[in-house]
Amino acid sequence: MSSKTILYVEDNELNRKIVRDLLRRTSYRLIEAPDGEAGIAAACEQHPELILMDIQLPKVSGLDAIRALRGTPETAETPIIALTSFALSGDDQKAKDAGATAYLAKPFSPFDLLTMIRSLAPEQ
Repeated sequence: MSSKTILYVEDNELNRKIVRDLLRRTSYRLIEAPDGEAGIAAACEQHPELILMDIQLPKVSGLDAIRALRGTPETAETPIIALTSFALSGDDQKAKDAGATAYLAKPFSPFDLLTMIRSLAPEQ
């Protein structure tokens, strides 16, 4: 029984550490990418079961990365949770329009994130 892989695309090291610590006590395997460009490449190479995508990213924005992943056969159906600290009215709709499966505004409760992760990619 292999663990499910989660890709976290996030440029902020502290935010990555929070998620790393959160998932450490689970069966998930976490891979990380520091920008949208690296996130697209990692998703296409690693085929994660779930992607956590920050919206404000260098090189390629999270929304553009989501659009690119939705246009790629290997990742077209992969659940994507869009995460943003700049939660403005309509941001959730922009994320969903880009192809995000779910949306969570920062700061979020780690418990809420883990619940969302488990609902989209249940542990085995």
